[in-house]
Amino acid sequence: MRRDLIIGIIFSLCLHGGVAWMGEVYGRNKPKAPPKEETPTVQLMEMPKMDDPEPQEVVDDQPVTPQDFAPPMQTDVPQIVTENSFVQKVQPPPPEGLKPAPGLTSIPNTSRTGLGKGIEVFDINKLDKKPEPKVRIAPTYPFDMRRAGIAGEVLLEFIVDTEGNVVNAFVVRSSQREFESSALQAIAKWKFRPGMRGGRAVNTRMQLPIAFNLNE
Repeated sequence: MRRDLIIGIIFSLCLHGGVAWMGEVYGRNKPKAPPKEETPTVQLMEMPKMDDPEPQEVVDDQPVTPQDFAPPMQTDVPQIVTENSFVQKVQPPPPEGLKPAPGLTSIPNTSRTGLGKGIEVFDINKLDKKPEPKVRIAPTYPFDMRRAGIAGEVLLEFIVDTEGNVVNAFVVRSSQREFESSALQAIAKWKFRPGMRGGRAVNTRMQLPIAFNLNE
């Protein structure tokens, strides 16, 4: 019986020793927990406040060129012709070779004397002596009118100044307008003895017909 007690004690000691040894071995081999990494922190420095820079004026050395703006143009709008509207009728030109009726009157292109202000001009019926032509220049017969066999006449009005020159000539009337230019060019070259009144030469207004005859 003592033998069984001794064996039980030995077994109990061995059992407890084995458990203690296993616990020590397991404790040594147990993996250690990794060290906790500390998160790095960054501390921001407070920057000193900067004053806002003043805006700098940009100076342009080039001169400013003013821009020309065209005035607005009015859009063409078609005009509505009513019954009461006045419409100028276009007259066709006369056929070639047809002689217009005599007495066609041309409006003078000017009413000035051409002698300046303060210059007195007398009518021919108020003179003591009428102007007399010294130099006569025949007008040039228009070629088309001569070829068509058309004759005509132009009545001119002008002023004979104190030196006998022709001033401010214009057409009063003409049978055909084709003769007017030739008549004016011719009368401008005429020379007169000036009209007389009270013993002195005066400016005289007078009229003169210029004839265009095929026989001459």
